[in-house]
Amino acid sequence: MFFTCAPHCTDPTHKHHAAATKSSSRARVSVPALPATAKAKASGTSKGAGKTPRIDIHCHYFNPEVGKKASVLNPVELEVGHIFANQLTRDVNAKQMKDRAPKLSNIDVRLKDMDRMGIDIQAVSPAPFQYYYFAEPDFGAELARDVNNGIADIVAKHPDRFMGLGTVPLQNADLAVKELNRAVKDLGLRGIEINTHVNGKNLTDPSLKLEKFFARVQELGVTLFMHPNGFTDAQRLTNHYLNNVIGNPLETTIAVSHLIFDGVMERNPKLKVVLAHSGGYLAHYWARMDHAHRARPDLKTVIKKKPSSYLERFYFDTITFDADMLRHLINRFGAEHVLLGTDYPYDMGEEDPLGLIGSVKKLSRADKDLIQGGNAQRLLKVSPVKKPAAKK
Repeated sequence: MFFTCAPHCTDPTHKHHAAATKSSSRARVSVPALPATAKAKASGTSKGAGKTPRIDIHCHYFNPEVGKKASVLNPVELEVGHIFANQLTRDVNAKQMKDRAPKLSNIDVRLKDMDRMGIDIQAVSPAPFQYYYFAEPDFGAELARDVNNGIADIVAKHPDRFMGLGTVPLQNADLAVKELNRAVKDLGLRGIEINTHVNGKNLTDPSLKLEKFFARVQELGVTLFMHPNGFTDAQRLTNHYLNNVIGNPLETTIAVSHLIFDGVMERNPKLKVVLAHSGGYLAHYWARMDHAHRARPDLKTVIKKKPSSYLERFYFDTITFDADMLRHLINRFGAEHVLLGTDYPYDMGEEDPLGLIGSVKKLSRADKDLIQGGNAQRLLKVSPVKKPAAKK
């Protein structure tokens, strides 16, 4: 994925000319409930009555107007993916953003790509560089509202093709809870996308006071989608795009470890968290933390049960790029905890998600349906498709 240059990047080396715009708030949007089935019009994606729609849990949208408003912060200079990148990576990212900007922000282009990929519905979430946690809290809350309003607009215009996942200003817990309530209750968004850290602080850092946020997410029964945005301490990862290739899964590994060992998952037993990029490294090397928990008392200061018992409550997207690795993920955590994801429209995404799932050996039809859409239907509270009444 490329995070180091937004469509309104203000890095002078990229020769963009994004003008700062005056801050303004948008009106609230009322969003209708999602219909029971996707009504894809392309021949390759229409599922028909009684079929499980194919739902992409991991796909992003960049809001250009919000990007203009946020340009006063010069956000690209604050992104760790830009800070810990050499000039070649920055140049490649700038070119890719120019080439892929229509996919990221143009809904007509997106719909054509969804049809080509066989995706009925996208659970669309903000581009990760639109978290804006580094903004002053009130301005960050305003930007989050604008991002969420924009996603709600998309859903309202295409309710048969999109569901919305929003963002909140995690730099201030009270404002985060306020926007969470608005996004879910007023806008009808199905969940919230969060970063793996807040300006370099772990999500469990006491100074952030995010316990109230996690508790409210659980109370509302909505889903958290955790998506990294580059590793925060990556002096050794500046070459070869390693701050993404290695850094993103490492960020998820660290964040999930803290949610487990600092007790967030224990205190919120009904919290539903979907992890990007198949859960990072921890999902494939969980036994080491279980061994450490058995062997050492300093791992038992908060949790008493083995760490992997909490990991088993997480959900994972299918972005493994390898059928055997995806098979291992399914075997370990169950098909009911794995969801189709593409990371659309980024270069680190999966272009053929149905082909990848279909290449997994000995995957039953029932498990395939769960992974391709059934699990997302359940987590995002989408009414199942009704089968047509039998003819008399």
